Amino acid sequence: MGKNLNDIRADFPILEQQVNDEPLVYLDNAATTQKPKAVVEALTHYYYHDNANVHRGVHTLAERATEQFEAAREKVRAFINARSTKEVLFTRGTTTSLNWIAASYGEANVNAGDEIVISYMEHHSNLVPWQQLALRKQAKLKYIKLNADGTLDMTDAAQQITDQTKIVAIAQVSNVLGVVNPVKDLAKLAHQHGAVMVVDGAQSLPNMPVDVQALDCDFLAFSGHKMMGPTGIGGLYAKEELLNAMAPVEFGGEMIDFVNLFDSSWSQLPWKFEAGTPDISGAIGLGAAIDYLNQFGMAAVHEHEQKLVDYVLPQLLAIDGLTVYGPHDPAKHTGVIAFNLDGLHPHDLATGLDMEGVAVRAGHHCAQPLMKYLQVPATARASFYIYNTKADADRLVESIVATKEFFKNGTI
Repeated sequence: MGKNLNDIRADFPILEQQVNDEPLVYLDNAATTQKPKAVVEALTHYYYHDNANVHRGVHTLAERATEQFEAAREKVRAFINARSTKEVLFTRGTTTSLNWIAASYGEANVNAGDEIVISYMEHHSNLVPWQQLALRKQAKLKYIKLNADGTLDMTDAAQQITDQTKIVAIAQVSNVLGVVNPVKDLAKLAHQHGAVMVVDGAQSLPNMPVDVQALDCDFLAFSGHKMMGPTGIGGLYAKEELLNAMAPVEFGGEMIDFVNLFDSSWSQLPWKFEAGTPDISGAIGLGAAIDYLNQFGMAAVHEHEQKLVDYVLPQLLAIDGLTVYGPHDPAKHTGVIAFNLDGLHPHDLATGLDMEGVAVRAGHHCAQPLMKYLQVPATARASFYIYNTKADADRLVESIVATKEFFKNGTI
């Protein structure tokens, strides 16, 4: 254990500002997290001292850039406990990663009449690629139901996943309901029927320990910007045997071995899938973000978030007219908390909170089928991270009450 999670605010200068004449409380971390100085400094150091293209050059700058780029890949490998760096591909983020799986593995392995199983809580990034694949291949897209508290109905999962199922794709943590899904159990169920398990790790990797070997998932997608890394960088984990059998989805420089006039051969893993100049600085920044998180350990990160949920969720539930979605038991709820206030549109609620300096998200959260399932047009959403405190939680509760009073009586 390195730094103390209770004393890291100084590492995030962006938090030391006022919004609408109020101290900023940033609670939109499920959308993107703020970046510590260490990550920003890693980016500037690369551009000031080591900027060069990777893998092809033999001059000093190119060798330094390549060393840092591949060192970042090893940091990702260790962070998720993949067996080899051959199983770690750099992508633009979760969306790109999931699209690659659908375009390569899905295109080759899903046929007419096959099944793809997801849930009603999926982010569009883990829904639309499978929807479009099913349409192209005349396959059947099936949805696992939810329990009344928003958790996944595992009884229904056992019914939906059959011998015709080729792909099961589920978020490990919901970006709306704040639930942690049992992806290890789902992977076992999928494998019993000969299907592969795809995990959307966008909301889990930043907030808890994730071990791909322990989960026995076949694929896992994630985004760097949700774990304090730069935007535009993320990753795809896949078992080596699957990647060896899969075709690239992009072609060009970097990913080739030999190019002839009428055919080509591909480079070895992981570069086989990484066409063109990669986001070198982004990968280095992601590596710096992993270093930052490793100072605390992901168990401590998860514990910090859970303490905030234990503190704030009962207070939110006590506000008259406030509906909280997902489990009401803090032990079953992550730091992603979606809610609505009676008689007030979520956008108006979020605007009122912003006037108090509290930044939350409002809308459908790229989960329109879930909104329909919940029978609401949208929700407001607060999401906590390692730099948030109980004082931030207090400000959230106070600001909701103040906003409610303003819209009711026109005064604060």
